[in-house]
Formats: sequence, structure tokens, C-alpha cells
Amino acid sequence: MLNAICLPLGMTRQDVAKMDELIKERFRLPKGGTLYRQGDASEAVYGLRSGSLKTQIEDANGQVQITGFLLPGEVLGLDGLMYEQQVSHAIALEDSEVCIIRLDEMDHLAPQLPSLQRQLRRLMSKEISRSHQLLLALGSLRSEQRLAAFLLNLSQRLQILGYSPYEFILRMSREEIGNFLGLTLETVSRLFSRFAREGLIRVQQREVQILDMTSLQALSGTDCR
Repeated sequence: MLNAICLPLGMTRQDVAKMDELIKERFRLPKGGTLYRQGDASEAVYGLRSGSLKTQIEDANGQVQITGFLLPGEVLGLDGLMYEQQVSHAIALEDSEVCIIRLDEMDHLAPQLPSLQRQLRRLMSKEISRSHQLLLALGSLRSEQRLAAFLLNLSQRLQILGYSPYEFILRMSREEIGNFLGLTLETVSRLFSRFAREGLIRVQQREVQILDMTSLQALSGTDCR
């Protein structure tokens, strides 16, 4: 069931087989469907098997902040472990499928599987690093740097999955990109047009082709991993 996607990077085949005992459930989400809501009890973590999701938080006034976009092979729900309560909403950007890893079953298996504990530490570290990158983007980068870094980050993550780092489809809207990066829809649209005019990218609706990776990296001025 794992198929080298849900969790097992860096784990042996024997450990993956044990992990398969843990992951007995899959759940399909239609586009716009909610995997979990802010405030729900945290009873599992989820490996995204196919599709894409976004996570977002909402304050008492209904103000929404998108906190991340998830691609296949990535894990969500880790931020709810500390207080056993989900701290964000997780919503499908397209028809998606997740593997469900129940926490009680994970606790039972973890002592027999040290590589699982290492894997979870790696994933938690990655989650913290992602949060730091978002704070950096919102706090100090210029608008064009934010969008360049966003596109490069997507490119690198897709390449890890075996897809082209140069051509991809944006599953999120420009408005959602703007919310994530702290930019207005108008600014995002203007920057896409500017990048295309300068020969950095070619864009047609949600299809993006990176034409000048080196210049885009120089423009971002940051580590986009």
C-alpha cells in the first residue's frame, strides 16, 4: 500500500513491510473536500498518496491564512500531535487520496521499529523548517522574491517525485498563492505577467513552464528547499 510514497523514505524493505501493517486505511477526498477541520481531535497523521491539499488556519473573525500546499509523498497532521487537536483545516485542491496512520497503532509499532521514530523526527523537523521559510518569506522578502521562491520550491518538490521540474500545473489558484505568500491577487497576477515578459517563465492559465531556472534562482535570493 505504501508504494514508496506514504512514509518510507530511507526505511528498509523489512521496515516498510511492518509499516504496511500500520497503514490499513485509505481515504478518498473529492476536490474541495475536507480531510479534517481546525479543532478536531488529532487521532492520526496522513500520507498524501495522490492529488494535492492545502492547509489553512482561521481566526475567530473568520480571517483565513493558508499555511501550506501538500504534494504526493508528503505528510500532514503532525502539527496537531502536541495538543491532540488539529490546529488547521486540510482541504483537497483536487480529487485526492490519503493513507491514514492511526496514532494508537503507531504507538504500538514504534518500539519495534526505530526507523519509524527517526522518520517521524525527520518529518517534524521538515515541518518546522517549512514554517520558518514561510515566516522568512512573509517577513523579509520582496514580493517578486516570494513568488520566485514559491515556484522554485514547487519545482524541486515535483522533481523529487519524478516529475519535470520545468513544466507543471498549479493546482492552487492565484488568489490562494497570494494568501499563502501575503500578497494580493493583483500583485500575484502582475508578477506572473512580469516573469513571463522577462523570459523567466511561460504561463498559460495554470500551466507553468520555467524557461530560465538560473535567473529565477537569482531573483529568489534564498534557499527554496
